[in-house]
Amino acid sequence: MTTFQDIFKNSFLEQTSGNSFLSNMTGVSIPDMVIGIVLAFCLGMFIFLIYKKTYSGVMYSSGFGVSLIALTMITTMLILAVTSNVVLSLGMVGALSIVRFRTAIKEPLDIAFLFWAIAAGIVLAAGLIPLAVFGSVLIGVILLIFVNRKAHNDPYMVVLRCDGAESEQQATVFLQDHVKRCVVKSKTVQRGCVELNLDVRLKNSDTDFINALSDIPGVTSAVLVSYNGDYMG
Repeated sequence: MTTFQDIFKNSFLEQTSGNSFLSNMTGVSIPDMVIGIVLAFCLGMFIFLIYKKTYSGVMYSSGFGVSLIALTMITTMLILAVTSNVVLSLGMVGALSIVRFRTAIKEPLDIAFLFWAIAAGIVLAAGLIPLAVFGSVLIGVILLIFVNRKAHNDPYMVVLRCDGAESEQQATVFLQDHVKRCVVKSKTVQRGCVELNLDVRLKNSDTDFINALSDIPGVTSAVLVSYNGDYMG
Protein backbone atom coordinates (compact mmCIF):
# COMPACT_ATOMS: atom_id res chain seq x y z
CA MET A 1 0.00 0.00 0.00
CA THR A 2 1.42 3.35 -1.06
CA THR A 3 1.54 5.90 1.73
CA PHE A 4 1.95 9.65 1.68
CA GLN A 5 5.53 9.21 2.85
CA ASP A 6 6.32 7.02 -0.18
CA ILE A 7 4.77 9.57 -2.55
CA PHE A 8 6.78 12.36 -0.97
CA LYS A 9 10.01 10.33 -1.22
CA ASN A 10 9.38 9.54 -4.90
CA SER A 11 8.68 13.18 -5.68
CA PHE A 12 11.76 14.22 -3.76
CA LEU A 13 13.98 11.73 -5.59
CA GLU A 14 12.60 12.69 -9.00
CA GLN A 15 13.34 16.37 -8.45
CA THR A 16 16.81 15.82 -6.97
CA SER A 17 17.94 13.25 -9.56
CA GLY A 18 19.72 14.35 -12.75
CA ASN A 19 20.55 17.94 -13.55
CA SER A 20 18.77 20.03 -10.91
CA PHE A 21 19.26 23.27 -12.85
CA LEU A 22 17.48 21.96 -15.95
CA SER A 23 14.68 20.48 -13.89
CA ASN A 24 14.13 23.81 -12.18
CA MET A 25 14.03 25.55 -15.57
CA THR A 26 11.11 23.37 -16.66
CA GLY A 27 9.22 23.77 -13.38
CA VAL A 28 7.31 26.92 -14.41
CA SER A 29 6.48 27.71 -18.02
CA ILE A 30 7.37 31.08 -19.46
CA PRO A 31 3.73 32.03 -20.22
CA ASP A 32 2.78 31.26 -16.60
CA MET A 33 5.64 33.42 -15.35
CA VAL A 34 4.75 36.34 -17.63
CA ILE A 35 1.02 36.18 -16.84
CA GLY A 36 1.66 35.85 -13.11
CA ILE A 37 4.11 38.76 -12.88
CA VAL A 38 2.04 41.06 -15.10
CA LEU A 39 -1.16 40.37 -13.18
CA ALA A 40 0.73 40.84 -9.91
CA PHE A 41 1.90 44.25 -11.12
CA CYS A 42 -1.66 45.23 -12.13
CA LEU A 43 -3.12 44.13 -8.79
CA GLY A 44 -0.27 45.82 -6.95
CA MET A 45 -1.03 49.07 -8.79
CA PHE A 46 -4.70 48.70 -7.87
CA ILE A 47 -3.81 48.18 -4.21
CA PHE A 48 -1.48 51.18 -4.34
CA LEU A 49 -4.22 53.43 -5.80
CA ILE A 50 -6.72 52.30 -3.16
CA TYR A 51 -4.13 52.98 -0.45
CA LYS A 52 -3.51 56.46 -1.85
CA LYS A 53 -7.24 57.25 -2.02
CA THR A 54 -8.05 55.98 1.46
CA TYR A 55 -5.01 57.22 3.38
CA SER A 56 -6.08 59.35 6.32
CA GLY A 57 -2.91 59.59 8.38
CA VAL A 58 -0.78 62.61 9.16
CA MET A 59 2.09 62.13 6.69
CA TYR A 60 1.62 60.14 3.47
CA SER A 61 4.56 57.88 2.57
CA SER A 62 4.90 57.23 -1.16
CA GLY A 63 7.58 54.64 -0.42
CA PHE A 64 5.09 52.48 1.46
CA GLY A 65 2.65 52.67 -1.47
CA VAL A 66 5.32 51.58 -3.95
CA SER A 67 6.35 48.76 -1.62
CA LEU A 68 2.81 47.35 -1.93
CA ILE A 69 3.38 46.89 -5.68
CA ALA A 70 6.76 45.27 -5.11
CA LEU A 71 5.41 43.06 -2.34
CA THR A 72 2.65 41.69 -4.57
CA MET A 73 5.11 40.88 -7.37
CA ILE A 74 7.73 39.40 -5.03
CA THR A 75 5.15 37.18 -3.33
CA THR A 76 3.90 35.92 -6.70
CA MET A 77 7.44 35.14 -7.86
CA LEU A 78 8.23 33.39 -4.60
CA ILE A 79 5.11 31.21 -4.57
CA LEU A 80 5.62 30.27 -8.25
CA ALA A 81 9.09 29.04 -7.38
CA VAL A 82 7.94 27.20 -4.27
CA THR A 83 5.04 25.41 -5.97
CA SER A 84 7.27 24.20 -8.81
CA ASN A 85 9.89 22.48 -6.70
CA VAL A 86 9.54 20.53 -3.44
CA VAL A 87 13.22 20.88 -2.53
CA LEU A 88 13.13 24.63 -3.10
CA SER A 89 10.02 24.95 -0.94
CA LEU A 90 11.76 23.21 1.95
CA GLY A 91 14.80 25.44 1.65
CA MET A 92 12.62 28.54 1.34
CA VAL A 93 10.90 27.76 4.65
CA GLY A 94 14.25 27.67 6.40
CA ALA A 95 15.49 30.83 4.69
CA LEU A 96 12.39 32.88 5.46
CA SER A 97 12.31 31.73 9.08
CA ILE A 98 15.36 33.90 9.85
CA VAL A 99 13.91 37.06 8.29
CA ARG A 100 12.84 39.69 10.82
CA PHE A 101 10.91 42.87 9.98
CA ARG A 102 11.31 45.66 12.53
CA THR A 103 9.71 48.58 10.68
CA ALA A 104 7.04 50.16 12.86
CA ILE A 105 3.54 50.27 11.38
CA LYS A 106 2.05 53.59 12.51
CA GLU A 107 -1.39 53.27 10.88
CA PRO A 108 -3.51 50.18 11.74
CA LEU A 109 -4.96 50.13 8.23
CA ASP A 110 -1.47 49.73 6.75
CA ILE A 111 -1.38 46.20 8.16
CA ALA A 112 -4.47 45.33 6.14
CA PHE A 113 -2.84 46.65 2.94
CA LEU A 114 0.33 44.65 3.59
CA PHE A 115 -1.64 41.46 4.15
CA TRP A 116 -3.80 42.25 1.10
CA ALA A 117 -0.71 42.56 -1.14
CA ILE A 118 0.75 39.29 0.18
CA ALA A 119 -2.56 37.43 -0.15
CA ALA A 120 -3.07 38.70 -3.72
CA GLY A 121 0.39 37.47 -4.68
CA ILE A 122 -0.20 34.03 -3.15
CA VAL A 123 -3.61 33.57 -4.79
CA LEU A 124 -2.27 34.66 -8.18
CA ALA A 125 0.67 32.27 -8.00
CA ALA A 126 -1.70 29.46 -7.04
CA GLY A 127 -3.53 29.98 -10.34
CA LEU A 128 -6.75 31.31 -8.80
CA ILE A 129 -6.84 34.38 -11.01
CA PRO A 130 -10.63 35.06 -10.81
CA LEU A 131 -10.49 34.89 -7.02
CA ALA A 132 -7.52 37.28 -6.89
CA VAL A 133 -9.12 39.82 -9.26
CA PHE A 134 -12.67 39.68 -7.92
CA GLY A 135 -11.51 39.60 -4.29
CA SER A 136 -9.19 42.57 -4.77
CA VAL A 137 -11.88 44.64 -6.52
CA LEU A 138 -14.39 43.85 -3.77
CA ILE A 139 -11.92 44.71 -1.01
CA GLY A 140 -11.02 47.97 -2.77
CA VAL A 141 -14.66 49.03 -3.12
CA ILE A 142 -15.37 48.24 0.54
CA LEU A 143 -12.36 50.27 1.68
CA LEU A 144 -13.34 53.22 -0.51
CA ILE A 145 -16.85 53.20 0.94
CA PHE A 146 -16.04 52.81 4.63
CA VAL A 147 -12.70 54.59 4.98
CA ASN A 148 -13.78 57.74 3.11
CA ARG A 149 -17.19 57.85 4.78
CA LYS A 150 -17.62 61.04 6.80
CA ALA A 151 -19.69 60.17 9.83
CA HIS A 152 -21.47 62.93 11.71
CA ASN A 153 -20.89 61.02 14.94
CA ASP A 154 -17.13 61.54 14.74
CA PRO A 155 -15.82 63.17 17.91
CA TYR A 156 -15.02 66.87 17.89
CA MET A 157 -13.51 69.10 20.53
CA VAL A 158 -14.51 72.75 20.98
CA VAL A 159 -11.95 74.94 22.71
CA LEU A 160 -13.80 77.99 24.00
CA ARG A 161 -12.45 81.10 25.68
CA CYS A 162 -14.74 83.57 27.41
CA ASP A 163 -14.20 86.67 29.53
CA GLY A 164 -16.64 85.70 32.28
CA ALA A 165 -19.37 83.44 33.62
CA GLU A 166 -22.18 85.18 31.74
CA SER A 167 -20.59 84.74 28.31
CA GLU A 168 -19.66 81.18 29.28
CA GLN A 169 -23.29 80.33 30.00
CA GLN A 170 -24.51 81.92 26.76
CA ALA A 171 -21.92 80.06 24.70
CA THR A 172 -22.72 76.73 26.39
CA VAL A 173 -26.47 77.12 25.77
CA PHE A 174 -25.77 78.09 22.16
CA LEU A 175 -23.64 74.96 21.65
CA GLN A 176 -26.26 72.68 23.18
CA ASP A 177 -28.83 74.03 20.73
CA HIS A 178 -26.64 73.54 17.65
CA VAL A 179 -24.97 70.17 18.29
CA LYS A 180 -26.25 66.70 19.05
CA ARG A 181 -24.16 66.27 22.18
CA CYS A 182 -22.12 68.64 24.33
CA VAL A 183 -20.07 67.50 27.35
CA VAL A 184 -17.59 69.63 29.29
CA LYS A 185 -14.26 67.80 29.53
CA SER A 186 -12.20 70.43 31.28
CA LYS A 187 -12.53 73.98 32.55
CA THR A 188 -9.74 76.43 33.32
CA VAL A 189 -10.51 79.70 35.12
CA GLN A 190 -8.12 82.62 35.31
CA ARG A 191 -8.65 86.27 36.16
CA GLY A 192 -10.79 87.65 33.35
CA CYS A 193 -10.63 84.43 31.30
CA VAL A 194 -12.53 81.13 31.28
CA GLU A 195 -11.35 78.32 29.00
CA LEU A 196 -13.59 75.31 28.25
CA ASN A 197 -12.83 72.06 26.43
CA LEU A 198 -16.08 70.48 25.29
CA ASP A 199 -16.61 67.13 23.59
CA VAL A 200 -19.34 67.58 20.93
CA ARG A 201 -21.11 65.51 18.25
CA LEU A 202 -22.34 67.37 15.20
CA LYS A 203 -25.89 67.14 13.85
CA ASN A 204 -24.60 67.37 10.27
CA SER A 205 -21.47 68.36 8.38
CA ASP A 206 -22.21 72.10 8.77
CA THR A 207 -19.67 73.87 11.02
CA ASP A 208 -20.86 77.45 10.55
CA PHE A 209 -22.14 77.50 14.12
CA ILE A 210 -18.54 78.09 15.24
CA ASN A 211 -18.59 81.42 13.39
CA ALA A 212 -21.77 82.42 15.18
CA LEU A 213 -20.34 81.18 18.47
CA SER A 214 -17.32 83.45 18.18
CA ASP A 215 -19.64 86.45 17.58
CA ILE A 216 -21.31 86.08 20.99
CA PRO A 217 -20.36 89.04 23.23
CA GLY A 218 -17.67 87.99 25.70
CA VAL A 219 -16.37 85.04 23.63
CA THR A 220 -12.78 85.80 22.69
CA SER A 221 -12.08 82.63 20.65
CA ALA A 222 -13.79 79.42 19.54
CA VAL A 223 -11.87 76.54 17.97
CA LEU A 224 -13.34 73.32 16.54
CA VAL A 225 -10.92 70.37 16.43
CA SER A 226 -11.61 66.88 15.12
CA TYR A 227 -9.83 63.92 16.65
CA ASN A 228 -9.87 60.12 16.30
CA GLY A 229 -7.62 59.06 19.11
CA ASP A 230 -4.42 58.99 16.97
CA TYR A 231 -3.87 62.64 16.16
CA MET A 232 -5.55 65.99 16.36
CA GLY A 233 -6.12 68.25 13.40
